[in-house]
Amino acid sequence: METNFTNARIVGRDGVLSGGVSVRDGVIAEVGDGPAAPTGALDFEGDFLLPGLIEMHTDNVEKHFSPRPGVIWPSSKAAVIAHDLQIAGAGITTVFDALSAGDYGEGGDRRRMLADAVWALGACATQGFLRADHLLHMRCEVSDAGVVEIFEQFVNHPLLRLVSLMDHTPGQRQWAEVSKYRLFHRSKNWTDPEFQAHLESLLESQQRYARLHREQIIGMTKPRALRLASHDDTTEEHVAEAVASGITISEFPTTLEAAGAARQAGMKVIMGAPNLVRGGSHSGNASAAELAGQGLLDGLSSDYVPSSLLHAAFLLHGVVGLPLHKAIASVTANIADMLDLGDRGVIEPGRRADLIRVRMDGDLPVVLTVWREGRRVI
Repeated sequence: METNFTNARIVGRDGVLSGGVSVRDGVIAEVGDGPAAPTGALDFEGDFLLPGLIEMHTDNVEKHFSPRPGVIWPSSKAAVIAHDLQIAGAGITTVFDALSAGDYGEGGDRRRMLADAVWALGACATQGFLRADHLLHMRCEVSDAGVVEIFEQFVNHPLLRLVSLMDHTPGQRQWAEVSKYRLFHRSKNWTDPEFQAHLESLLESQQRYARLHREQIIGMTKPRALRLASHDDTTEEHVAEAVASGITISEFPTTLEAAGAARQAGMKVIMGAPNLVRGGSHSGNASAAELAGQGLLDGLSSDYVPSSLLHAAFLLHGVVGLPLHKAIASVTANIADMLDLGDRGVIEPGRRADLIRVRMDGDLPVVLTVWREGRRVI
């Protein structure tokens, strides 16, 4: 099967060219700067042709399993299909669904949701219900009592490609300002004594479990050589600890100091696309735009808003000043490289035909059409 595109602004590895692309049997066959359009070619009318976006860390699927506090959606397949449609509609053709390993004292709801989500993702993919290519990213909360028991159930799952180590204990990393943590959880309506008791319980769990669980989880990933990421690095010591553990990705460093240390140590630095779109961190941490401006940003993640990924990439170009092809690489080629996805992320002959058509509405990029392996899915 062959599909041809013409009159497109093609964002390639080294720049932007006007021309066409031919796709055969799900693979990019030819890329040309202004070739004669084959009969029946789709005229892009000057719209952008980009590689399909690659999302390495989104917890969006969990929103569909629990759309409101205390509500668990009764159909896990329906939740996954709704999530997938939102992902593909945002121009994301490869997604690492970041599922949380940890009970968090919620009576096992998260543990059940995790098992249901993993099962439903596999089942829906097998049945051909999914538009995007879904892989697993397991987010391990090292200070949680149940994290190792939960993680070991999935460590050998064939879709698992990335593991991140997190510690959301208030007083450090993302929640260095305890007041920000309390504000984020304001729906709990804690009294001062209740909040203090909650805080003391979390600190006790951290002291008891965090280091032990961290070492156990890292050890469990080694037989499969799984990629490891460190979450919310804040200090040079956090980065040094990550490097010593063989971790290669620093996700959402909260300070310029940590991002600089990660880059100096050879780690890849990922920041949140919502941070860039909103103009700053909702937790009062480091600015993604500032890191990008100082050359400390390798990639972006949509985190909790899938549509932010493409928007943020164009803001890296229009606001921060990166050349467009380098800005787009932060959500395509750079992510593919760091996660060993050598078959996608670039518009070149021989690569997977994961492609998106994007039209600009002022400074807002709008996804019009999405192809995965040459098949139109949006």
